[in-house]
Amino acid sequence: MTAKQMYAQLKGQLSPDGKTYLFLDEIQEIEGWERVVNSLSSDFDVDLYITGSNSRMMSSEISTYLTGRYVSFRIFTLSFDEYLMFKAKYAAVENSKTELANYVRLGGFPATHLQAYSQDEIYTIVRDIYNSTVFSDIVRRNQIRKIDRLERVVKYTFNNVGNTFSAKSIADYLKSERRSLDNETVYSYLDKLEKAYLLQRCSRYDLQGKEILKTQEKFYLADVALRYSVLGYNTDSVASSLENIVYLELCRRGYTVNVGKTGDGEIDFVAARQNEKVYVQITQEIRSEKTEKREYDRLLEIHDNYPKYVLTTDEFAGGNYEGIKTMHIADFLLSSELEYLC
Repeated sequence: MTAKQMYAQLKGQLSPDGKTYLFLDEIQEIEGWERVVNSLSSDFDVDLYITGSNSRMMSSEISTYLTGRYVSFRIFTLSFDEYLMFKAKYAAVENSKTELANYVRLGGFPATHLQAYSQDEIYTIVRDIYNSTVFSDIVRRNQIRKIDRLERVVKYTFNNVGNTFSAKSIADYLKSERRSLDNETVYSYLDKLEKAYLLQRCSRYDLQGKEILKTQEKFYLADVALRYSVLGYNTDSVASSLENIVYLELCRRGYTVNVGKTGDGEIDFVAARQNEKVYVQITQEIRSEKTEKREYDRLLEIHDNYPKYVLTTDEFAGGNYEGIKTMHIADFLLSSELEYLC
């Protein structure tokens, strides 16, 4: 379909005596779609909703296409609460702690939770999403020729979710594998992966200097199932996947999320929105006093009255330690303590 054909078809279906609501999906596939949208919105009584799934639909690019007023927002994969709602339609839902383990393993792409798929079937669906994104939205659009090097950068970032690293770290790693790639190319690949919504960058915030640091950032995936569909499932990666899930939940609830840098350590997340702020520390299990001291002491170094959390998967997690609330990650994800912004 051409833009001219789309305009003619939509115009012919507009209501002659009232507002028409138009929902246009994957609109970026039509060359010149923005002219159609601009014409319809300026010439007729319409309420337009347009959706798309690649970087042409980013707010930074939308502003160059559309005239007048518009609101842009991002849709995430299923939250833990939404995952439970989907699953309840076709299977019995177990207790939240057990289901969290399933959610970590299977992820939250809606298409994978419409019926009782096996793990292999889910990873096949997610791998198809990954392949179409990498090859259609990144390789073809940016005319990348050395696809194997892009994929190595992808696998490095997927394998290092929750770890701070730099473009130089990746370049040095590839050099050790005799795959030379300069820092600027690595930066370019990371930027393209972000714009394709596969990765999200989480910068470090200096809690003492009150500034965003430009080095040693962290990257999180749009969904944890991406990691397992590409690299295979590995129980050793569960801790970082839990961190990824909490990060996405904070983003869903409207927070701007950074890694907090203290004097000699880090707070997993410093999340801020409007006049609110929360500090979150995540540990899969507190097995020793040393682990407990490390997790709580970092939060106790922060002398303000904003809420502070230690999240864990310990079965009997709960309670309050010198003003720091301890919660099971499943309870935190389902809680209304951090309300969604409407």
